[in-house]
Amino acid sequence: MSQLKETNATLDFYCDFKKINSNVDAISMKLNQLNYLIGQEDLDGAIRRLWNENPKVFNVMDVLIAVRTADNKKAILSDGSIKLISNFFDDVEGVIEFIHGTGLDEVFKNKQVKNLVDYVFGVETGLDTNARKNRSGHLMEGQVASIFDKAGVEYRQEVYSTEYPELSVLGEDKKRFDFVVKTKGCTYLMEVNFYSGGGSKLNEVARAYSELSPKINDVEGYEFVWITDGIGWKSARNKLEEAFYAIPNVYNLTTIQEFINKIRKEG
Repeated sequence: MSQLKETNATLDFYCDFKKINSNVDAISMKLNQLNYLIGQEDLDGAIRRLWNENPKVFNVMDVLIAVRTADNKKAILSDGSIKLISNFFDDVEGVIEFIHGTGLDEVFKNKQVKNLVDYVFGVETGLDTNARKNRSGHLMEGQVASIFDKAGVEYRQEVYSTEYPELSVLGEDKKRFDFVVKTKGCTYLMEVNFYSGGGSKLNEVARAYSELSPKINDVEGYEFVWITDGIGWKSARNKLEEAFYAIPNVYNLTTIQEFINKIRKEG
């Protein structure tokens, strides 16, 4: 427990600007056309003119309120009916209702935004924070891969259990392992993760791996390995302790060297 690290985040963890730029570029032409609405006193008239010119430009307006079409977000109307945000862009009246209902009308009229491309860059930066949880897992995988590379350990990443008929004990579910390391005597199936914060997820993971490990270890020539780290485990210490005694191969970023030494001996 004393070895658990506070964070595994590097500076590029916080924002994926490559992805942000890509998302903005994909809709920049439509956003530039929507700039026409900024500063218009007769906003409704301007919306109708732009609609007649190119109604498709309004399809990107969901991002102006930090919503993505794929999220299927909905809104309740004054008559009590429910409508998908994306459906507001099916006709010009819906667009007008959307702009007035969200408050974008005042933003446009008062020129609180100068350029929608720049504005959406900021929105995308904010939305990107939702992806940090996934990046944290990928970052941990990258760290483990780097350790293995430096130690000369051969491995494969993202390997599915279906490659090993012997693991039919896992049932019909296709299980994907983060790493697979094979020695002369054993195939090690590995999961890696990092938790800087607590929550119910940690208990679920510890329980799931405690159940998974004996199923794999009972198959001759296979062993389950769990590499985890992060001070989030301090809030789930009991569950981690239970897993520690249920799973023979549990390591963190400090003790991973013990695993490397083990597989080196096996050749």
